[in-house]
Amino acid sequence: MKHTPSALAVGGFPGFWKRSLDHFKNQTNVALKLETLERVKNSLTLWDFSSRASVESCADMSDHDIGGQSTGLLEFVPATNSDPAHARFSGHISNELPEDDDNGRVQRTGYAAWRTEPRPPTIFGRQLWDVDSYNYLALRIKADARKYKVNVQTESIEFTDLHQHRLYARRQGQWETVLIKWADFVRTNHGIIVEPQSEMVRTQVRTIGIGLTDRLPGPFDICVSRMWATNGLTEDEQQAAGHAELPRMKMPLGAVPKRLEASDKKP
Repeated sequence: MKHTPSALAVGGFPGFWKRSLDHFKNQTNVALKLETLERVKNSLTLWDFSSRASVESCADMSDHDIGGQSTGLLEFVPATNSDPAHARFSGHISNELPEDDDNGRVQRTGYAAWRTEPRPPTIFGRQLWDVDSYNYLALRIKADARKYKVNVQTESIEFTDLHQHRLYARRQGQWETVLIKWADFVRTNHGIIVEPQSEMVRTQVRTIGIGLTDRLPGPFDICVSRMWATNGLTEDEQQAAGHAELPRMKMPLGAVPKRLEASDKKP
């Protein structure tokens, strides 16, 4: 289809051109105002679940998509006097295999997850997060006692690669801020640790999400109000109830690749 001048006008694609202009302004600020130095002091918001639209811009998934019995629902919860606005991910894990899978194609079930959708493109291409100036991924969560995984997808050579780190609540049922070092994420593919390991491409972060892969049957419930990149908590964030830095996922050099849930033991 040949585009006419009117079709290419700003009024024809207001969202696309606005995103492109915002992206151009941001990159100009980086070049002219040395914003890369300022970011060392200021945090970078990656996702803020303060509106229903922020939750609707995410995708949830489970083995139910391939015939399993696990369920997982990501829903928006408005702010109250005791809780900030947040996304709640809850459901039930089942290890039951599909009953109608006569060919035995599905060998493993028992998982549920959600992730942010890739950000809309601009005239300059994909919108990606650059977190290279930051040491930590911070998450404000309220969760049960189950073991979760933070999943980070980058513009990798292997599209199915994920960088993962365990996530669990130290103050179960209460809001807390969790810090995870970007350098401690482990590269995986289909739940298997990849050898040799390669460092995350932190200048090209595509999506972020949380999954449950412990395969323990039963209910789960985790809430997230915000995710951001930082070099440390501000005074206001430190005064908030509870914060902790999670230890890195241990993987001895030369270890045989194995499934994350088998090697991920809570200290």
